[in-house]
Amino acid sequence: MVDASLVQFYRDNGYLLVKGLLSRSEARAYRDESHAVLARLRKTDPTWGSARELGGGATELRHCHDAQFYSAAFTKLLLDPRFTDVAAAVMGTDNVQLHHTKIFVKPAEKGSPFPLHQDAPHLPHTKHTVGAAIFHFDDAPQEKGCVRVVPGSHKNGLLPHIEEGGWHLPPSKWPLESAVPIEAEAGDVLFLTYLTVHGSGVNTAAEARTTLLIQFRDPEDLPVDDVHRSRGQGMMLRGVDPTMRTT
Repeated sequence: MVDASLVQFYRDNGYLLVKGLLSRSEARAYRDESHAVLARLRKTDPTWGSARELGGGATELRHCHDAQFYSAAFTKLLLDPRFTDVAAAVMGTDNVQLHHTKIFVKPAEKGSPFPLHQDAPHLPHTKHTVGAAIFHFDDAPQEKGCVRVVPGSHKNGLLPHIEEGGWHLPPSKWPLESAVPIEAEAGDVLFLTYLTVHGSGVNTAAEARTTLLIQFRDPEDLPVDDVHRSRGQGMMLRGVDPTMRTT
């Protein structure tokens, strides 16, 4: 059972760092699996144009959508009750449904940043239960471009974003440096609402930063538009889908 004080912290601040959800050895195995998956795929770089300006030069990012379709290890992680129990608790529901997954690797010394933004504009939902879990498979101090958040920003609702060069908030009003750095260790998982303003810095360290993003929702929280489809979307990770009818 998830401690009520942690749930309250999430609701007050829009994020929650769960320490040691995975062991360091588990995190290392998932790190190796992430890099192995990316090594088998065609190399692509999803770095936003605006992020290159923020990074002050040539930066890179490796990623993979729908990780569970490339390795069963990630399917197992999707169903891990250590994760799904927290996801259910912060949403206040017994049921957890998958929206999508992504592997992100910021390469050593030049890993791309992300300007401050909300995830909500990409996938708006009616009840705003959508959350994200960022699994850290190696340590993420500030020099590796750790996630930064603006506590309480989820209470402001959906904010207007700039679409040119990415999908982010105006840097002049929302500088990355103004956000709180959430340094993490291998095995830690950062939960945040899709309305929470967040971003991340450049990885300047000598080691890559490796994470897995799992975006989840209450199955009764319907999307506003038919956008951001992904393979496996709608898969139940915990409980049942009460909206499904056979007749």
